[in-house]
Amino acid sequence: MEHIKVEGKEALPVKDDAKISSDVDVEQLKVREEKAIPVKDHVKGSDVDVEQLKVREEKAIPVKDHVKGIDVDVEHTKICLMRELVQKQDPSSKDVDDATLRRFLRARDLDVQKGSTMFLKYLKWRRSSVPNGFISESDVQNEIAQKKMFMQGFDKKGRPIALQLGAKHFQNKTPDEFKRFLVYVLDKICSRLPPGEEKFTIIGDLQGWGYANSDIRGYLSALSVLQDCYPERLGKVFIVHAPYIFMTVWKIIYPFIDNKTKTKIEFVPNKCIKSTMLQLIDESQLPEIYGGKLALVPIQDA
Repeated sequence: MEHIKVEGKEALPVKDDAKISSDVDVEQLKVREEKAIPVKDHVKGSDVDVEQLKVREEKAIPVKDHVKGIDVDVEHTKICLMRELVQKQDPSSKDVDDATLRRFLRARDLDVQKGSTMFLKYLKWRRSSVPNGFISESDVQNEIAQKKMFMQGFDKKGRPIALQLGAKHFQNKTPDEFKRFLVYVLDKICSRLPPGEEKFTIIGDLQGWGYANSDIRGYLSALSVLQDCYPERLGKVFIVHAPYIFMTVWKIIYPFIDNKTKTKIEFVPNKCIKSTMLQLIDESQLPEIYGGKLALVPIQDA
């Protein structure tokens, strides 16, 4: 059980065992890797001998991704395989860059079939949920009126920071508007990513949060959209001022969070908020409410 549905009526876990139905035989791709049948590299226009790549991985000194220790050569070959597969299914994917495919591939532990399935589902979701290519403020007026989402500076790794005030969130009687707001927020954050950076940092402040703010369905929808449609975007989450009663809700949400995401979430004790955040965020970029120097900027004004 890896994630939950994006568009279903019920936010229930689903198995990531969907198959890609087409004239592309995924098993043949696997056999091709195993038997060292050269496959076309659509990026460089050359043949890549996967068996030679495996030998190079085992006997040579591989080039490593300095963040995750990933063999870049192996990953590049898998991106090429993934591109070939998804373009057969959805020709529009030819315009997608390697960085995007890589994020979906990494979200599925470099499994080409699973990464492709996830990416194709994302394309279908995007066309259905964001037909105009973006969400305008007029589409999410009720959510913006709650004044619960803010954009701040950048952390020490160059990742943009967003702040969410949990006590100002109330369940929307129109669930579709809340889903649109999720896209509006995430697209807004991603638009501020500097060149070469793919992740962002979130501060979730639960000061004053109570059962009136509890929105299980909304929380699960947000988690689903983040994990299924914006994979490998989340860098860090600080949860501050979490009241004891929130933990009841947290126990319900926690099983739906994938393991990679769980490692990025940190509950910060009240007495350690500033010192903890300063480890990752410079004081000049820290919100004033935590002892920093930046005033809160509503997301619509960022």
